[in-house]
Amino acid sequence: MAMRSPLVNKLSLIFGPRLSLNCILLCLVSVCVLIVLLSPFSSTTFDSVTSYAKPDIYTNYRKLKEQARNDYLELKSISLGANLIKDVGLCGKERENYVPCYNVSANLLGGLKDGEEFDRHCELSQEHQNCLVRPPKEYKIPLTWPAGRDVIWSGNVKLTKDQFLSSGSMTKRLMLLEENQIAFHSEDRMIVDGVKDYSHLIADMIGLGSDTEFLQAGVRSVLDIGCGFGSFGAHLLSLRLMALCVAPYEPSGSQVQLALERGLPAVIGNFISEQLPFPSLSYDMVHCAQCKIIWDSKDGLFLIEIDRLLKPGGYFVLTSPTTQQQDSTTSTKKGITSSSLEGFTKKLCWSLLAQQEETFIWQKTADSQCYTSSSQDKIPVCKGNDMQLYYQPLARCISGTTSHRWVPIHSKSDHLNSTELEIHGKCFFCFFKTRLVIAMFSVLYLFSNSGYFDPLFSAVIFLPIVCFVTGLHPDDFFKDSNFWKLALRNYWSLLSPLIFSDHPKRPGDDDPLPPYNMVHNVMDMNAHYGGLSAALMEARKAVWVMNVVPLGARNTLPLIHDRGFSGVLHNWCEPFPTYPRTYDLLHANGLLSHTASQKCSMFELLLEMDRILRPEGWIILSDTLGTIEKARTLAAQIRWEARVIDLQNGSDQRLLVCQKPFVRK
Repeated sequence: MAMRSPLVNKLSLIFGPRLSLNCILLCLVSVCVLIVLLSPFSSTTFDSVTSYAKPDIYTNYRKLKEQARNDYLELKSISLGANLIKDVGLCGKERENYVPCYNVSANLLGGLKDGEEFDRHCELSQEHQNCLVRPPKEYKIPLTWPAGRDVIWSGNVKLTKDQFLSSGSMTKRLMLLEENQIAFHSEDRMIVDGVKDYSHLIADMIGLGSDTEFLQAGVRSVLDIGCGFGSFGAHLLSLRLMALCVAPYEPSGSQVQLALERGLPAVIGNFISEQLPFPSLSYDMVHCAQCKIIWDSKDGLFLIEIDRLLKPGGYFVLTSPTTQQQDSTTSTKKGITSSSLEGFTKKLCWSLLAQQEETFIWQKTADSQCYTSSSQDKIPVCKGNDMQLYYQPLARCISGTTSHRWVPIHSKSDHLNSTELEIHGKCFFCFFKTRLVIAMFSVLYLFSNSGYFDPLFSAVIFLPIVCFVTGLHPDDFFKDSNFWKLALRNYWSLLSPLIFSDHPKRPGDDDPLPPYNMVHNVMDMNAHYGGLSAALMEARKAVWVMNVVPLGARNTLPLIHDRGFSGVLHNWCEPFPTYPRTYDLLHANGLLSHTASQKCSMFELLLEMDRILRPEGWIILSDTLGTIEKARTLAAQIRWEARVIDLQNGSDQRLLVCQKPFVRK
């Protein structure tokens, strides 16, 4: 009988005499298989880039200024001495308002029709030019918040004065103060009543005493489809609601561009043929006021998409002209009636709460069993889950009914508690269970049939591993929140002196407050749990954040929406759906490493960041030393002023703080 090693003897004492070398090899192979299967998830950029080391808070501005000067001289010597860095040229005037992936001509040539040619199709757009999108000749730095919400420079948007003057009743909501300014009335008109009266009307129709009670009724996030000039969303923001404007791409007269110029959350989105880049059960209310969507077309397909986005108990508010009879023989359909949508809404388990003149409000059911009733008219329930949906075709089925996130809006707390965090752990489990559970139980099956382990014993061994891998631990969540509170103080102490030195008080300006209200539209390009957004809100900074979850990373977007924040799923190998010069600050923690793992071009990513960043805007990149050094070289080509900051905490992480200059021809 062959001699066995002491390790095998010890294992035999523990697990019994039937353990053999083949069993040990099988265990090793199983572990390797699990590592391979889990590696895309357990080693994502999200999990690796977030360090809980206490950030170094910069209070010594003199030291920072000296470091910035040395960085500048070093970078200048490289660019001038070796002539290895060549500045990127400027794009032509025709690209001043360029939005990639929205090329109607290319889409038509690609065979798209019936409105699909106006959708986003990056695969058909071959317009790559390595150039910087320059601002229009009349462009001016936006006014500081909150003045910039009510007054914008007319040269900053593509709408012309002639378009305003020829817009009919829409001009009631605008007035031109001077030759180069557009001011929005504080009592601007919307449909018939003012915005405040309209908001009170909605609150009254859903049974509230005032629109100030929206939060108490569970309405925290609103999707405003076709938001016009953003007046309704601006009012909701004043009530501490997160209102995101979604409107189609428009070659001229863009609603999204106007809203973002006013400092209001907005993104280009159109669901003619594709779903919006949000997970199921994302919004407490969806609002449409004359948004030009024919809701009873395509067999209610658009209403099914609204149902997918609404949380249980959520509201769909529709304001549209009603049908008017012309004579006894003919009628012209100018809008909708409750009866025209009644058949569709019943199939969706919606109830019509109220109707007043042109405004209708439906409420989505809070009972998921309604969708699985025996009625033959019900729309089928979708199979599987849609956590990683990204511009998928519109589905003719009901989503989210089996999700652990199916919680009525009136039952949600203002802040996520441990129980709600565990729900997201379960959702994470549901997302990975197809690959993970099959692998686990395949191993259990092999063990059982080989006779090495009892099946019950094997389950006891492996199931805790499943729970460990898939769970979202509250401790990790709260550590992440504390990390971003400290990191925000770090960022603010960095930006304040730099903004002060680069932008002294202009003549006629009031004394500014740190960071001098020049930062309002913020994008977190790798948002993780939305910790930066939460930290900014807790610190009462006058900003809003577009949280972006990169495609291919751990999908935390459902968690971000459940926190009441705005956010989208996006593939950073492609351009972002927004107009040029729409953000004041771009933040990316670990994004460069993530996109490198996705085989994306760092140079093209930085060019895209330059496109969506306004002149004199700021970029904060956090990544490993080698990645930051590469980005610093590319930043010089894009003409950014770049400073590398060593956190001085012993880690390999570095900050790259950049500013986009105001480049004119």
